[in-house]
Amino acid sequence: MKPTDVLKEEHQAILLTLRILDKISADLSAGRPIQPDHLDQIVDFIRTFADRCHHGKEEDLLFTAMEEAGVPRQGGPIGVMLHEHELGRQYVRGLASALTAYRAGESGAASKIVENARGYSSLLAQHIAKEDNILYPIADDCLSPAKQDELL
Repeated sequence: MKPTDVLKEEHQAILLTLRILDKISADLSAGRPIQPDHLDQIVDFIRTFADRCHHGKEEDLLFTAMEEAGVPRQGGPIGVMLHEHELGRQYVRGLASALTAYRAGESGAASKIVENARGYSSLLAQHIAKEDNILYPIADDCLSPAKQDELL
């Protein structure tokens, strides 16, 4: 098993969460109320697992190892992934803020939840495809078996 295999497995949990987030967005768009606690759990999962754990492994370990192996941070796939990680964080902050407004009964809060949830979901689905099909194969090619074992 390679480090990228572990990251690909983690992507499956994130993609499942995105499907649930899409269902919540569809319900809100159709005017159906949602359980805010469910969305709280999704935001917590995104922040804890997807961002701190998964993206943390990429940013702190994989990307660093790739740079050490000669893959540039700027102007290449690592830079794109880092930028998209930050865009995702912005969507999640917007989602959390809109959820607070939704709980308070503020007008327009549901549409802000949908906007941020759909933006995040779309971004992450495309992001995962790029990592699985472009970035991770580059990592597999440029990292020695010893480095891959160390990363595992």
